[in-house]
Amino acid sequence: MTKLLIADDEPLVQIGLKSMLNWADYDIEICATAMNGAQALELIERHSPEIVITDIKMPVMNGLELARTCRERFGKLPLFIILTSYEEFQLVKEALSCQVLDYLVKLELNKDSLEAVIKKALQTLDELPERKPAAANSSITVFQDKFFIRLLHNLFDDEEQLKRQAKDFELDFSYPYYIACHALIQAPPAVTEQDKLFSLYTSTLQMIREILGKSLPCYVISLDLKYFGIILMLSGTEDYKQLIAEALSHTFSMVHNYFNVDVLVTAGNPCPLPILISESYQEARQIFSMLDNEHRLLFYEDVAKDAPNKNAFNMSLFKEDISKAFDEFDTETLSGIFREITELFTSYPTRYLQAIDAASNILYLAISLLPNGEETVSQIFAEFPDGYRSIYRQTTIEQVVDWLDYFGQNLCRILDERKKTYKNHIVNNVQKYISEHIEEKLNLNDIASVFNISPSYLSQLFKKYNDTGFSEYISQMKIERAKELMSEGNLKIYEIADKLGFESAFYFSKVFKKVTGLTPRDYQQLKL
Repeated sequence: MTKLLIADDEPLVQIGLKSMLNWADYDIEICATAMNGAQALELIERHSPEIVITDIKMPVMNGLELARTCRERFGKLPLFIILTSYEEFQLVKEALSCQVLDYLVKLELNKDSLEAVIKKALQTLDELPERKPAAANSSITVFQDKFFIRLLHNLFDDEEQLKRQAKDFELDFSYPYYIACHALIQAPPAVTEQDKLFSLYTSTLQMIREILGKSLPCYVISLDLKYFGIILMLSGTEDYKQLIAEALSHTFSMVHNYFNVDVLVTAGNPCPLPILISESYQEARQIFSMLDNEHRLLFYEDVAKDAPNKNAFNMSLFKEDISKAFDEFDTETLSGIFREITELFTSYPTRYLQAIDAASNILYLAISLLPNGEETVSQIFAEFPDGYRSIYRQTTIEQVVDWLDYFGQNLCRILDERKKTYKNHIVNNVQKYISEHIEEKLNLNDIASVFNISPSYLSQLFKKYNDTGFSEYISQMKIERAKELMSEGNLKIYEIADKLGFESAFYFSKVFKKVTGLTPRDYQQLKL
């Protein structure tokens, strides 16, 4: 099914486009809608639509900038159809230079004109030699998000594992110093509906990435619809607080002027190695309760002596086991972990702030590490007025324990119900990763590291949810790619072997014959 994304800051236009055609008749799914270009870009990366209908004038990033950015990042897809007014005709000419497919004048938009341009788009898609999704790297974005959550919460085995995954996910950690921040977006009181909050949050976060990134190299990590993290890269530590304060102040001022939201942020101490970023982040989280309307930015260095007890609950003892239990949907282990943590909380009835921090830490891990994590957690707390953010309404240790008990029991119940589907989901993602990296050297240990699961567990999953074992599957996929390269006729056999990561042409021929029953040369002769 072809995916279509609609981007327009007028809700009535969105509704009109959705209802004007019976999209199922064209085998088209409307995968998402966006209120501005920045939000649209994020959704394009997430959903990989083949067609985008966008207004040429939108906030944050207009349709022209959106089309140009997508061309630079993704190539020919998605196809762009521009919505315009008569007075924007000069912009239309510029849009056509960005290789948009066509344009529609809003005042003349009707079923027939929309149908004609959609048929044109579908025909163009059919004629493309390779119909790859727009964001061919969209899956890597998901893995990057999980990478950052593991980085912030100290879930890497060692620095070597961190560096290997950072390289795989095209992340730059070559700077001499890093600082982690914990931040909160305060939406206007009038904005309460979930879809409006989501739109406001994603747009705000995208604007922060764009503006802050021009002042300092950074990564901005979404945690939920309220909190986010920032990793700042520094060339040195001299006057670092002034440099960061100016960059954040400018960014958040621009965001406030545009979206009427306030941002509160705390920053940890500088650290010289990526593996230590988690310590800086925990320092930032530790002092977050000290923020107020007069102090919207705090540095750990300035308030460390007044900070709450840092090690009241040493959650690092549980994080690795929690992460593994999430990866393997091991509800028995997960239930035991929740029980241990609630017993620990009960043993320290005066450590309320640390209990809230620890409970929210577990919440973020579930949202970030589980497939469809936010959807799952939202389902658990659907009857709570504030959803899963109700954790911040608990005012005593007893209430935090009750909340965590409810969370743990329902999370284990849902994971038990979905265990088979989720495990199959892991195998599907691994297969997709193999397909996208088929011309690289692939082995069980490295791919298991990418997905943060043990090699033995990945091997077990593959045998259970796939027709062949892990190594056999990789061999088959590489030989299929080898056949494609042979049919193109541009490479010699030893060049194909090298291109696909085989240690030698002899070994390539051996694997080829094992999979196909023919040597590479016999196969070529057969195809002549």
